[in-house]
Amino acid sequence: MKALILVGGFGTRLRPLTLSVPKPLVEFANKPMILHQIEALKEIGVTEVVLAINYQPEVMLNFLKEFEAKLGIKITCSQETEPLGTAGPLALARDKLIDDSGEPFFVLNSDVISEYPLKEMIQFHKTHGGEASIMVTKVDEPSKYGVVVMEEATGEVERFVEKPKIFVGNKINAGIYLLNPSVLDRIELRPTSIEKEVFPKIAADKQLYAMVLPGFWMDIGQPRDYITGLRLYLDSLRKKSSSRLATGPHVVGNVLVDETAKIGEGCLIGPDVAIGPGCVVESGVRLSRCTVMRGVRIKKHACISSSIIGWHSTVGQWARVENMTILGEDVHVCDEIYSNGGVVLPHKEIKSSILKPEIVM
Repeated sequence: MKALILVGGFGTRLRPLTLSVPKPLVEFANKPMILHQIEALKEIGVTEVVLAINYQPEVMLNFLKEFEAKLGIKITCSQETEPLGTAGPLALARDKLIDDSGEPFFVLNSDVISEYPLKEMIQFHKTHGGEASIMVTKVDEPSKYGVVVMEEATGEVERFVEKPKIFVGNKINAGIYLLNPSVLDRIELRPTSIEKEVFPKIAADKQLYAMVLPGFWMDIGQPRDYITGLRLYLDSLRKKSSSRLATGPHVVGNVLVDETAKIGEGCLIGPDVAIGPGCVVESGVRLSRCTVMRGVRIKKHACISSSIIGWHSTVGQWARVENMTILGEDVHVCDEIYSNGGVVLPHKEIKSSILKPEIVM
């Protein structure tokens, strides 16, 4: 079985992290985003993953080569020379996706994090016998999204309503699809949208079915949602394999700590924190709702909340970092500095406080 992951473009919403690596390689819960998906696909028997990409394919492929061997799964790239939207890349990768088996293939958005119930989706797809299956998730504020209007009993999709002004339903496209090869005949090789152009036509032919996603879902393509996604992911980890979470007198709630990280005396860590490999957290530090990436040092009595600390950065003694502060790679925050929502580009030293959310070049 095969799968295509829509990797796409520059990851502008996650800058400054994506100035250092392509977005799918940014760690989420101590593992590159895209690896969460590749591992889930491998687990249900996918043998080949195609990455649809238009930016830095060499970086991606070099990085994923080691995982190809480790996971025993073939990973290839289909490179766009111009952005092709969400459907064009399928037409471009047609020859990679079609084989003699006639089996359906998965398509995933690379920003989506969930419990990936892919096995259940295959079963759902076989049962309804239509041409395409999409995963949908329930949201509290459907007016911000495109809503999928479906027949509850069978899952048959009736229509799509973009950012509805009045309530038509609360289920939105979750960015995980299972498609028969015949769907490729419906897609032209040009910039085109699978959600707006392809799916409505399949729905009109009564060949599109939606399965409601069990468990959590988040599009983690921007910092605030990344932090929310981490909370949901750690929550789910607590239910499924809590042995992977940290324990101890210094831990509150769900915390993930790499085994090579060092944590000093008298710290309070959690809830909803991920600490990456090689990090050093000195004594008396307070961390909550944040991600601390590989090689970071946090000095004594610093306090970090609702923020992302990029690779090999340093946060000084008694510093306070909060309110969606994002430090790029190799940023050094001096002692006793306050950052309120600062977004700091890589290789900077911060010597004076950032009192309101702003970008520091």
